[in-house]
Amino acid sequence: MMILGASIGKCVHVAGIMKFLSLAHDLGYQTHFLGPAVSVDKLLDEIGKFNPDIAALSYRLSPESAGSVFKELKDGISKRDIKKRFFLGCTPPVAEVAKNTGLFEWIVTEATPYEEIISFLKGEKGKGKEVKYPQDLVERIKYNAPFPLIRHHFGQPSLQDTIKGAKEIALSGVLDILSLGPDQNAQESFFRPDEIDSKQDGAGGVPLRTPNDLKAIYNATRCGNFPLVRCYSGTQDLLKWADMSVETINNCWGAIPLSWYNRLDGRSKRPLPDSMKENQDVIAWYARQGVPVEVNEAHQWSLRDAHDVVAVATAFLGAYNAKKLGVKYYVSQYMFNTPPGTSPQMDLAKMLAKIALIEGLHDDNFTSFRMVRAGLSSLSVVPDIAKGQMASSVYTGMFLKPHIVHVVGYCEADHAARQDEIIESCKIARGVIKDCLLGLPDITQDKDIQKRKEELISEVIFLLDAVKGLDKQKVSDPFIDTDVLTKAIKTGLLDAPNLKGNEFANGEIVTGVINGACLALHPETCKPLSESERLRSKTFLTSINV
Repeated sequence: MMILGASIGKCVHVAGIMKFLSLAHDLGYQTHFLGPAVSVDKLLDEIGKFNPDIAALSYRLSPESAGSVFKELKDGISKRDIKKRFFLGCTPPVAEVAKNTGLFEWIVTEATPYEEIISFLKGEKGKGKEVKYPQDLVERIKYNAPFPLIRHHFGQPSLQDTIKGAKEIALSGVLDILSLGPDQNAQESFFRPDEIDSKQDGAGGVPLRTPNDLKAIYNATRCGNFPLVRCYSGTQDLLKWADMSVETINNCWGAIPLSWYNRLDGRSKRPLPDSMKENQDVIAWYARQGVPVEVNEAHQWSLRDAHDVVAVATAFLGAYNAKKLGVKYYVSQYMFNTPPGTSPQMDLAKMLAKIALIEGLHDDNFTSFRMVRAGLSSLSVVPDIAKGQMASSVYTGMFLKPHIVHVVGYCEADHAARQDEIIESCKIARGVIKDCLLGLPDITQDKDIQKRKEELISEVIFLLDAVKGLDKQKVSDPFIDTDVLTKAIKTGLLDAPNLKGNEFANGEIVTGVINGACLALHPETCKPLSESERLRSKTFLTSINV
């Protein structure tokens, strides 16, 4: 299929039409550009010569002058009896004039979402076509490509406000995945109503109390671009939560930790060994339903100031457990800016190390999707500063070629985002993503990034070998054995400073951000320690061959 492009009349602006033609070419169209300031007569002559399927025109001058150009074009088309499809790229004021002419099948302005342009060129959206947005994560990723899916979490202290806001967000069309955040009462005690503390209703999210509450929010999103919906997993009764969320909101993926949501982080009263086994059971349940899974493990360690080696190791262990438990499609979250002070350069090295280990697990039965996000603790409480930080984090994340961008609203360091703030944050992120898709240099090949990546992989392998060394019972697979993993945390193989004093953890490690990377430090000298030095210094490892 051929597209003939031109800036018409006296318009000399060509950047927009050239970007459009370049995108169309990438999607398989044959394209030809006539140039700037092409007269109507020349345009019609060239249409006769090239016989294109589509004439894509650009006009970015005043709406007053546009009227006369469009009238001349309409008269010429009628006189020559030309039967072609005409598209127009223009400013919003010119678009209002163009609509009244009836000339153009499709009109694009700067406000037109990038993915809508892709969808139109793919033939998925157009005149007389009803848009059917896929309601399956894998299909939605394919539908939106090369634009990543946009995700944001949402949950107001009032159920009615959440329902109202969810509808507004869906109608805006700015995100593809609405992630519901229940309040802590719901996460911990939804299925134990006698334990709910009504004084804490709405703390941390929306006060969900019945399955119909979830259904009402989901039904409110059945408009606009029909976003996928998902929900936090709950911190107790995770299997009941999983079953209910699939039934009520068509949960597009389950996010289950491996070693959290228990007495380790205080989010439920579950002991660590029991919770780990329950979490694995829920991951396996999702796998049997064919629902994608995210094991939101690694960033939980980084949020507690674990050094980068533990962050990468636990990212691998999360993905490894998902694969062994039968998950086919895995959502791998890469949280940037965590701990605060991590540099973009060292962040990319850490994430590339995670990717190398996780995607090394790929085969015909296991595929992961990359999801990037900013770290909440990195955002300023000053809105204008936070907007810049959020945009910067999205930009850095785009170097990983993500399938999903989890937008963290610029206001989140101060308060949970309202729908207007979510819409604004997603628009900021879209602007960054749109520019990045024009072409980024491959800074992942930077020598310092690659050096740090390889260093991390080597250190992680050493740490994982030490985890294997804890297996005195010679189990079939220590990386999925809850006793081995529990012992790895209790003894401090997997450790973080913020776990000090926890009954299930060690918490004796000292870490710090040096030159942008989070490192293990000697407790007295504060000098960086390699994993070999860190592990050999611990008396419990004397019987382990490290």
